[in-house]
Amino acid sequence: MGKPKFSRKKYETPSHPWQEDRIKEENELIRKYGLKNKREIWKAETSLRKYRGQARELLAKIGSDDPQIKKESDQLLMYLERMTILKPKATLDDVLALNTESVLSRRLQTLTYLKGLAGTPNQARQLIVHGHIAVNKRKNTVPGYLVEKDEEDEIAYTTASPLNDILHPVRPRADFKSIPIKKEEKPEESPKEEAPTKEVPKEEESPKAESDKPAEKTPKEEAGEPETNEEKPEEPPKEEAPAEKKKKEQPAKETDREEKTENEDKSKGGK
Repeated sequence: MGKPKFSRKKYETPSHPWQEDRIKEENELIRKYGLKNKREIWKAETSLRKYRGQARELLAKIGSDDPQIKKESDQLLMYLERMTILKPKATLDDVLALNTESVLSRRLQTLTYLKGLAGTPNQARQLIVHGHIAVNKRKNTVPGYLVEKDEEDEIAYTTASPLNDILHPVRPRADFKSIPIKKEEKPEESPKEEAPTKEVPKEEESPKAESDKPAEKTPKEEAGEPETNEEKPEEPPKEEAPAEKKKKEQPAKETDREEKTENEDKSKGGK
């Protein structure tokens, strides 16, 4: 029985703590439904495991003539229909096809968001915990409360909540539409085939097109300065080779000698 102060656990933990696929799925559910921790997922899985186990036992005995089996199967299906976990006229085989999201979608936190009373699932949880949400005009502060089919239309703000004012800043806008929570399906990545690229030939410019182009202006013309004919610096005279210098100097010396002899002859004749 245990101690009355400490109630029994209402959930079962996973068999192995480190499983990559399970951890990824749980993290996605926490983001999707705005859950506080993984304990709330384990509670939904435990209750779902109980329903499926009961349906499995009834299916094994359904061929017998015991009226208790039919009574128990009808009670199970009626309860799941009342909680809107199953559709009307469902069978025990449909119970085995349920998943964790079919239970999480019936929580008060999820329905508060889907009815447009909160902007996000996390905000819906905050409003419930702070006492702003009522079910059947009674304040409910349990985000994990499973709402029945008849109570779904009775979810609203409490009478004492300031959120009843339409102009309250926390309240969603009048044109707000909640996004339905659906299971995300990841598309399979298919190998992309590279399309053949065609080389586009470049258009050759005709000589007429070149002549039509305006002449490019020099930076001085753009600045408005007149062009000046800059004279190129004269090149220094090339130095002659030493052999050529000697050839030029020899005839010059001979002419000097001839001039000297002529001057001497004139001076002697004058005397």
